[in-house]
Amino acid sequence: MNGIERARFWYDIYGRDMLAGEFGHAVGRIAVGIAGSGSECFGFDDEISTDHDYGTGFSLWITAEDDRESGLELRRKCQQLFRKLKSELPETGHSDGGRISDGVMQIGEFYRRHLGIAGVPENWQQWLMIPEYAFAEAVNGEVFRDDAGIFSAIRNGIKYGMPEDIRLKKLSYHAIMMAQSGQYNYSRCLKHGEYGAAGLALAEFVRHAGALVFILNHTFAPYYKWMFRAMKQLPVLPELSVMLAELLCSSSDGEKKCEAVDRIASVCINELVRQDLTRFHGDYLEPYARELLECISNRELRQLHIMDSGGSF
Repeated sequence: MNGIERARFWYDIYGRDMLAGEFGHAVGRIAVGIAGSGSECFGFDDEISTDHDYGTGFSLWITAEDDRESGLELRRKCQQLFRKLKSELPETGHSDGGRISDGVMQIGEFYRRHLGIAGVPENWQQWLMIPEYAFAEAVNGEVFRDDAGIFSAIRNGIKYGMPEDIRLKKLSYHAIMMAQSGQYNYSRCLKHGEYGAAGLALAEFVRHAGALVFILNHTFAPYYKWMFRAMKQLPVLPELSVMLAELLCSSSDGEKKCEAVDRIASVCINELVRQDLTRFHGDYLEPYARELLECISNRELRQLHIMDSGGSF
């Protein structure tokens, strides 16, 4: 079982009865699940993942009022349960970190820990400034129970609530950076004999292409080490995971890699056009980036420099 499956199993077999029996007065307001940082929250964990900072158990997200009334006892009971289960099932992890100590958290504190704010962004500046990997951590995993719906309302507001203007700005930014790093600077660095710089340019192209694919899917790119794996699960352009990895890792010469850069750019252009976000302008990404920027309704956002990411990437 991966971390998400194990957390659900532990909740179904042990946690559900413990909460109902000892915290029945509050159980209808307690959200249960697994989410946050760590490979186990994305479902990407394996044996190697257990060597550090590997969470065991499940998470409980509670209101501030319930925390004042019963949070201390709830934490004590959860820690006892998780340690007992871990001692009986040592293969589930080798670290005392993660949810052994953080099994119970106030709802607002969970989102503040990942986003710097206690809920859904309230303005375009927050949507733009918060890193995309932070949004991914706030909405990954799975919620097993949330009768009151408080935790899930925030989660869904983040997951499905990105304003279209922000989406356009992010697409514009990643597209211009793909053009600048991959379609322009990579070949020029090779011609100058600056092979280290060429490698950096290629890595930048891959990084921004990956992020663009997630935004085209109306979702957020996770931390870079999980980007390729997560991309394979997307409904739109999952094939770019393999293409980008091969571009980055293959021993092909510079000319063939330039051709691969253009193929990847063409795939992204076709999807931008298919989603009716822009018209066809040829094979170079810069005109698409500029048209996307001009489609933004918010004047302040539209007037930001095309290469301004807002610090969110």
